[in-house]
Amino acid sequence: MSRGTGLKLSTRTRATTLTLALAGTLALSACGAANEGGNTGGGADGGGLSGDLNGAGSSAQQAAMQAWQAGFSSVQPDVTVNYDPVGSGGGREQFLSGGVDFAGSDAPLDDAELTQSEERCGTSGVFELPNYISAIAVVYNLPGVDELNLKPATIAGIFSGAITTWSDPAIAADNPDAQLPSTAITAVHRSDDSGTTKNFTEYLSKTAGDVWTYEPDGEWPLPGGEAANGTSGVVAAVTGGEGTIGYADESQAGDLGIATIGVGEEFVAPSPEAAAKVVEGSELIPGRGENDLAYEINRETTSADEYPIVLVSYLIGCVQYDDQETADLVKAFTDYVISEDGQQAAAEAAGSAPLSDSLREKAQSAVDAITAA
Repeated sequence: MSRGTGLKLSTRTRATTLTLALAGTLALSACGAANEGGNTGGGADGGGLSGDLNGAGSSAQQAAMQAWQAGFSSVQPDVTVNYDPVGSGGGREQFLSGGVDFAGSDAPLDDAELTQSEERCGTSGVFELPNYISAIAVVYNLPGVDELNLKPATIAGIFSGAITTWSDPAIAADNPDAQLPSTAITAVHRSDDSGTTKNFTEYLSKTAGDVWTYEPDGEWPLPGGEAANGTSGVVAAVTGGEGTIGYADESQAGDLGIATIGVGEEFVAPSPEAAAKVVEGSELIPGRGENDLAYEINRETTSADEYPIVLVSYLIGCVQYDDQETADLVKAFTDYVISEDGQQAAAEAAGSAPLSDSLREKAQSAVDAITAA
């Protein structure tokens, strides 16, 4: 991984074309090709399935969805998987109300949503499977400043509105060798209910609670700044301004500046490797079902091998569906998404961190449990 003062990432340019895809409902042809040891129910090993499968949720996952589309289209040509990138909150809401078959979410279900899921999925409950692990980058557009270090308290001050200019002493202290202009700061946040926002505000709350006094939330908790819809909206708003700063999936940062973040005594750049490391060092949220792999991320790590502003995006569905066709389609689709091939395809296209072998094994047990009433 990269670390040190003001490091720039070569991964920025890989997403330049990916943001062109963020344009509404994504139609995916597919579902099949199980990984080694995967299920064979419902024709998951190639062909034999037909019908429509509908999902909605995280816009951060959409570039990965395109990669999964390419891997699936020749395997299950008679299946159409529709994915609407409305944001994590909208995806969870649609899934819980029965409007879609699965949700993509950058945050797990909360306690109230878990209770609501019993009405949708019955006593068998839900599965929440990590399918996309990615660093959340603090992106900025400040001409003349190509390298930027930010400690947690400085980030919290910027996004809370306490720090309003780029020449503020707190930013200068993090960047003693930089020539910082007196340009006003415009902090850009998500306008929609977003798992990216939930993860970002959780990081601020855990690491700079004396500055960031708000509870973690998928909806931006305070007035001020500039609001933009979806990952692509934030990237566009930061790109179109000057002195702007925001937070977005690192794989979609494009040519924007990417800050290195204070972790322990060093500054750490976002990377797939560092994102995977912090998840490996985290624990499952206690008290959930055996097929629920929702993680409590260790935001306060001091290891320079770990990047703490990370989202673990989940594929959420019912362990038991009302009909066999839906169960087979969800099972086949999810089986490929978590497979080694599926994870590698997403990593190459979207810069995400592939699931570790141990996490994939846990997820496979949950996929194998998907069935019909």
